[in-house]
Amino acid sequence: MRYVILRDDDTNAFTPVKCLERLYRPFLERGLPINLATIPEVATDTRVQGGELEGYLLPQRTGPKGQTQQSALFTQSEYGSERAELEAGPRFGTEHGPGTSRTVLADRQISRVTDGPNAKVVPIGSNPQLVSYLHNNPGYHIIQHGLHHNWLEFDRVPAIEVEGRLDRGTELLQEAGFQKPQTFVAPYDKLSRSSFAALAKRFRIISTGWYELKRLPASWWPKYFARKIRGRAHWQSGDTLLLSHPGCLLSCFRSYDRMFDIIQRQIESRTLTVLVTHWWEYFREGRANERFIGILHETAEYLASERGIRVISFSELAKMGLPR
Repeated sequence: MRYVILRDDDTNAFTPVKCLERLYRPFLERGLPINLATIPEVATDTRVQGGELEGYLLPQRTGPKGQTQQSALFTQSEYGSERAELEAGPRFGTEHGPGTSRTVLADRQISRVTDGPNAKVVPIGSNPQLVSYLHNNPGYHIIQHGLHHNWLEFDRVPAIEVEGRLDRGTELLQEAGFQKPQTFVAPYDKLSRSSFAALAKRFRIISTGWYELKRLPASWWPKYFARKIRGRAHWQSGDTLLLSHPGCLLSCFRSYDRMFDIIQRQIESRTLTVLVTHWWEYFREGRANERFIGILHETAEYLASERGIRVISFSELAKMGLPR
């Protein structure tokens, strides 16, 4: 048996319900769980190169040339109205910290991210329509994705602040009515040594892209070396399951011509595959990318029809342990 976990990153207070519904209804109808890496209290001013907001905050104005077949999903004014309403909500707050500007390298895409000195943040519970939709569709499983999703949030933050940020994120998800998350996903796949240690006390599973020895607690090193020698993608230290993934295979920044074939080969070559995507990449410029969505739905059909594949949630993996 081969296992697949589908992880969609960056659900937050500004995520339109219609986007998730458009993408994942075929999965929900087939009983395939969707793990939403959810930002508990999203920062509203994280920006990419050219001064545009991060993709999960606002539809981008640019996209891969020659790859998209799009249809209207929502207007800019509609999206902007929803955003303004949430920002004006009663639980709207601020985060204070020094302004920074750093270069991000993620999945072969380079962008400039800037966090302002008074970054505003909006909790997931500020969007009752989204929260209600997620509760009414139990096929969605909520996992914790940072706190504000600032650039290198859990790599650069002082060690003394790490535990407070983790607990704050968990508290906000529970206040929105979700179960206490057992899985943590780091923004930009970066964690400091102190963050790893704090996570191991709070979460059963850490899902990231890769692991660097210098960032791991020294007590984890023997298990890390054993994993490297055996060539395993996933490993365990104490009670903590440490999962890696083969890159964002479902991405608008990759070739659509070979995408589905690559996904099949990766799943067939592994006992457990964490398949990562980002909901907002399917709706750049506020339009649905029909070709890209078609590949996602083709993947749903493949996962549901193959007898040797079982799609599971992170919470199910936490109960069963790493498959051999």
